[in-house]
Amino acid sequence: MKPSAAVEKHREAIHALVRRFHLSNPRLVGAAGENSEAESDELEFLVDDRPGTTLLDLGGLQVELEDLFGVEVHVLTPGGLPEKRRAKVLNEALPV
Repeated sequence: MKPSAAVEKHREAIHALVRRFHLSNPRLVGAAGENSEAESDELEFLVDDRPGTTLLDLGGLQVELEDLFGVEVHVLTPGGLPEKRRAKVLNEALPV
């Protein structure tokens, strides 16, 4: 399934999961975000963390999103991006 169609189909579920794990502002990034019409067997989401966010929150979201989409999912935060690529990734991120 095309990432844009998959995200649209599951938009409400994505937002509910992001809130459940104390995160916010989900965005699609990476190859799927750059070309949301190409088929993809993995998805990359960028989310904003909050004070108190743990790796268990990020990992829990990743597992739940993989179950939802049936493909490998990577969950990133702006602070986890390499500094020299951060601005580019943030500019190209597609809001969910």
